[in-house]
Amino acid sequence: MYKYDAKPERRGRRSRKRKRKKRIQLFLNFFMLVCIMMVIFRIGVLENRENMAYDVRMDSGQETNDFVQGWELTLVNKWNPLPEGAEAEIIELANGERVDKRIYPYLQEMFDDARAEGIYPIVRSGYRTRQEQTDIYEERMQRYQADGLTEAEARTETELWVAVPGTSEHELGLAVDINADRIHSGSEEVYAWLGRHAHLYGFINRYPSDKTDITGVANEPWHYRYVGTAAAAEIYERGICLEEYLEDYHADDATLMHR
Repeated sequence: MYKYDAKPERRGRRSRKRKRKKRIQLFLNFFMLVCIMMVIFRIGVLENRENMAYDVRMDSGQETNDFVQGWELTLVNKWNPLPEGAEAEIIELANGERVDKRIYPYLQEMFDDARAEGIYPIVRSGYRTRQEQTDIYEERMQRYQADGLTEAEARTETELWVAVPGTSEHELGLAVDINADRIHSGSEEVYAWLGRHAHLYGFINRYPSDKTDITGVANEPWHYRYVGTAAAAEIYERGICLEEYLEDYHADDATLMHR
C-alpha cells in the first residue's frame, strides 16, 4: 500500500511528529546561538580587562612597572626607581611641607578626624626633590662613617632608613612622615591612631616591622603612603605590604589573560 493511502489519523500522527521535531530543532538552534553569544561576550570582557591591565606604562622603562594601574599604586622601592618622567602635582601645606595635591583631600580629612578625637598629627616630611633626598642620604652616610663604620657598612645601615635618591616614595609625592605635634599628643598616640584608622582614608603603614625583608626598609611607624581606599582596606585586612598586594594584583590579571 502506498503511504498516501494511509489512514488520516496515521497521517496526522506523522505530521505532529514532524512538527515536534521541527520545534526541537528550532530550540536547539536558539540554545546554540545563545551559547555562542555568551562566549563572544565573555571573550570581549576578558580582552578589555587584559588591555586595561597590561598596556605598557608610558616612558617607564621599568620591567616591574609595565602593568598599567592607577597613579596611586605606582611601586617605588630600592628595586624599582621612579618611572622616567614621573612628576608630582605639588601643593604646599600650612607648615610648609608639600604633598601631591591629589592626596591632599584625604590627608586633610584624616587629620581633621584625628583632631576631633583629641589626636594631633603633623606632616613632618612630605614631597622631596631629588636634591633634597640626596642631601638626606649623604648626611646619614657621613654620620655613620663619623661613628666609625666603613663606607660599605655606613651605606648598608643608611639604606635601612633612607632611600637611595631616585627610589624614594617622598620623591613620588604620595608618602608622608607623620609625627605628633608634641603639645597635645605624643608619638605613640599618633602611631596607634593611624594604625587603626589610616586605611579608611586610603593610607597604609608602608614599612611594617614584619615586612623588612620584602620592602627593604626598617620599621617606620611614621611613614604612610597613599594607595587609595580599596587597596588600603585590603592591605590592612590581610596584613600585607604594598609589594605583596601588587604581586597578587598582577597574578590575578595574568590568570585572567591566560585562562
